[in-house]
Amino acid sequence: TDVDGGEQLDSLDFTCDTRPTLTVLPPSREELQQGTATLMCLANKGFPSDWSLSWRVEDSSSSSSSSWEQSSSPGVLQKLDGLYSWSSTLRLPADQWRKVGSVTCEATRGSQTPLRETLRRDQCSQS
Repeated sequence: TDVDGGEQLDSLDFTCDTRPTLTVLPPSREELQQGTATLMCLANKGFPSDWSLSWRVEDSSSSSSSSWEQSSSPGVLQKLDGLYSWSSTLRLPADQWRKVGSVTCEATRGSQTPLRETLRRDQCSQS
């Protein structure tokens, strides 16, 4: 096991590895009135394409009845800059959203430190 070869890999990795910018969008008030809450997590300008997005929901009622579903899109290559963008959607019933303390969108890739963006419900709650 020769360590020399590994150093080059590291420097390569460093130059082409771009951490995406995360944005979490809260559900709209109109949608909440219809009984659902859809949150969107956007990850922009990352590289390479194997970042994955996942959600963590902090439930203030701490019940494990999580009836939420998540769906993620594969990375979309932006032609202009050669970087990728991803999106992930989290859907849950509006009444459950009202009990949520915060939601966190997490972008992970391999063994790197995950990127997190947290949306606290009380920051955007109008209900």
